[in-house]
Amino acid sequence: MSAPPPPPEPTETPLKKAGKGKLILLIAVPVGLLLAGGGLWFSGILPHVLGMNKHEAHAEEAAQAVLPVYIDVPEMVANLNSANHKPSYVKLTARIEVPRPEDADKVKAAMPRLQDMMQTYLREMRPEELRGSAGTYRLREELLARANAAVAPAKVSDVLFTQMLIQ
Repeated sequence: MSAPPPPPEPTETPLKKAGKGKLILLIAVPVGLLLAGGGLWFSGILPHVLGMNKHEAHAEEAAQAVLPVYIDVPEMVANLNSANHKPSYVKLTARIEVPRPEDADKVKAAMPRLQDMMQTYLREMRPEELRGSAGTYRLREELLARANAAVAPAKVSDVLFTQMLIQ
């Protein structure tokens, strides 16, 4: 009896090299596409091609935007609340920013109430509370809240200081 033929020796087939090439393509192609897409997106080409231009929409909205109205608040002088009973004063001149022009008349009509609320708040302030930019910021926020309460239902968007003197 003859012996069975020996099994053929394993030889490298081109399939293994093709497998590595396919693996590289499976990784390189998506990464390349992502990089190209990201570059096109951030350069603005892809959003333009897709019709997603936000800049044009914002430009149209800005052209249609209504400019705010500024109303002067008469000059206020208030005696500050000092602990050592030494007289201390604040002189304040401000402007009120009203976002809607149709509310300007309502704000002007409520000006006596607005002045009273601001004056009352200023009289309770201490000189040290008004020092620095943080003190000015807090004063602006408090006066804005009082202004909105005084002119409701109209809206005040900002209180702008044109002059502030603390003595």
